[in-house]
Amino acid sequence: MINERLLGILLELGLSENEAKTYLAALSLGPTTILKVASVTKIKRPSVYPIIDNLRQRGLMSVQIAGFKKLYVSEPPEKLALILEERKAKFKNALPDFSKLYNLQGEHDVIKRYDGLTAVKNVYETLLETIKPHEDYFIIGDQSKWLAADEKFFLDFTERRAKLPIRIHMLQVDTPTSRRFKKLEKNFNYNMRFLPKGLEYNTNLVITPKILVIHQLTPPIMALVIENKSIIQFHYQMFEALWNSATEQID
Repeated sequence: MINERLLGILLELGLSENEAKTYLAALSLGPTTILKVASVTKIKRPSVYPIIDNLRQRGLMSVQIAGFKKLYVSEPPEKLALILEERKAKFKNALPDFSKLYNLQGEHDVIKRYDGLTAVKNVYETLLETIKPHEDYFIIGDQSKWLAADEKFFLDFTERRAKLPIRIHMLQVDTPTSRRFKKLEKNFNYNMRFLPKGLEYNTNLVITPKILVIHQLTPPIMALVIENKSIIQFHYQMFEALWNSATEQID
């Protein structure tokens, strides 16, 4: 009877099911005949010959001559480790090619939509995970509406973001909430300026080097995540123009 656990391991090493069964049968039988292997594996006798030839080519079986008989012998299980090493070496050699394919992802435009507050909060978590030290994190929005969506989460997010060594600039609608947070700049590691009075923003725009997030603050809550170098660069330029003309002091 074939050991199913060992069979599974051999399959993971790249043997076919019949090759694995044949190897295990010969391993348990010792020097054996085609007839006995066929009996144990339930593989038709004519099919066993090419299977054994394949195993011999892989260094897992050999032939012994005993008188006028050919006996087939499984090589010691240690030989299986050689297969694993060969597979690892093959993968290591191919790894640069896999990496090239992976790096191409950055050349493609990506636009994703996330619906619902939970999904949007996950987007903000991704921002913290992907931004690197000394990179820019720019914001245009309404602090009061942003916090109102889930004050506990976004306050905690603000505290965690403050611990990162990044440059945070915020352009905010002039509200009592934003004025209160203007006084907390040093606490939360950001610089805030105010947008012209009379503007109303229902979105929160976040610009980072790799990701642009447009977060709709009013129902239905959703976010668009854009990964496109040209679009991100345009928004950086727009932000800089607004920043340079924005009000810094509180009246």
